[in-house]
Amino acid sequence: MLDNPRAPRIRAVARLGRRAVREETGLFLLEGPQAVVEALTYRPEVMLELYVTPTALERYTDLGEAAVAAGMDVEFVSEEVINAMADTVTPQGVIAVARQFPTSAKDIFRDEPKLIAILEEVRDPGNLGTIIRAADAAGADGVILTGRSVDLYNPKVVRSTTGSLFHLPVAVGLELPDVLLLAREAGVSVIAADIKGDSLLEVRNSGVLAEPTAWLFGNEARGLTDENLARAERAVSVPIFGAAESMNLATAASVCLYESAFAQRS
Repeated sequence: MLDNPRAPRIRAVARLGRRAVREETGLFLLEGPQAVVEALTYRPEVMLELYVTPTALERYTDLGEAAVAAGMDVEFVSEEVINAMADTVTPQGVIAVARQFPTSAKDIFRDEPKLIAILEEVRDPGNLGTIIRAADAAGADGVILTGRSVDLYNPKVVRSTTGSLFHLPVAVGLELPDVLLLAREAGVSVIAADIKGDSLLEVRNSGVLAEPTAWLFGNEARGLTDENLARAERAVSVPIFGAAESMNLATAASVCLYESAFAQRS
């Protein structure tokens, strides 16, 4: 039982909450039973350390089963140690350390994708994590982050994906013009989600969404620049029928991705 919250090993895990440390080490922090089970199941090769309180291991039986199946050793720790390592205020007694595993955008487009989400300078960790989760649910072939988007391995991003981070490829560190060039070379149409675009109600009946599509989503506050908007084949807006002033980016992205998923499967 590791019970000293000030031990160097424990402090090293806690420091992974900082982006500079993640970039230096190439590691990231995983919190909660759901994310850890998904990682053990779908990406066991990236898992390095697993810390669990005895109470949590007893409560989450699938966690122990996943660890055994992945051949992963479990380190028992006290509640004080978990609290010291965790990024959350009320951790669930499960923390892991894993290697980062970004994917090449070239690899995503090489596999003849049908549906991709491109995120240009999306800054909110919760939005990014939720969009990755929605893309996973919609059966997308990948997610690509461009410009100064939030760090993919930010603890809040990882938690917000609820394990979807380990289900589909995500590429990072790219500039939008390079990604759009790859899309066109692969025969994938780029559709920008923007309030200036045509209504989704009109586009959904045109047959456009049934084709291989890369949805382009911009910054939460500013959207897409006119220059980047012009780079897309067309722009589409999600209509608002009620009195809401606007729609959350992750919600709008979920609608767009599912519209394409429906069209491609109809």
